[in-house]
Amino acid sequence: MNGQPNIAAGAELITVVVGGQQFAMDIQKVREIRGWTTSTPLPKAPDYVLGMINLRGAVLPVLNLATRLGLPASEAKASSVVIVVDLGGRTVGLLVDAVCDILAVTEGQVQPAPSIGGGAAQTLAYGMITTEEGITTLIDLSGVLPPESELAAA
Repeated sequence: MNGQPNIAAGAELITVVVGGQQFAMDIQKVREIRGWTTSTPLPKAPDYVLGMINLRGAVLPVLNLATRLGLPASEAKASSVVIVVDLGGRTVGLLVDAVCDILAVTEGQVQPAPSIGGGAAQTLAYGMITTEEGITTLIDLSGVLPPESELAAA
């Protein structure tokens, strides 16, 4: 989805750490932030599906965001966090190492992602923000969730 990012000044992003790198996502897609809960594995699920958890009576698939981004898999531990996001009527949990901050975007702050390389990270990263702490990669959440058929047990 590379190209000119379409983030308006004043938009709010939530920043997270995954695999030692900082990423940001649209805060309006975030439903809640939860501590890690052991998940129930899903037979024959793709490697990025950690399993399922019970979210107030609803079954919630939990994806390893690091794996979806093409990074080494994050190990789920007590300090891990699950970001519950709503993506077009589908709710999914994303395992991250930590939640950092809420970032208000300023005019001209977002730059397009470089169009080199490939894989999941290339299609999921749609912009970059440079701060004093380093570079934060903006994630296109619509590409994080695989097609519904991939989440069903085979």
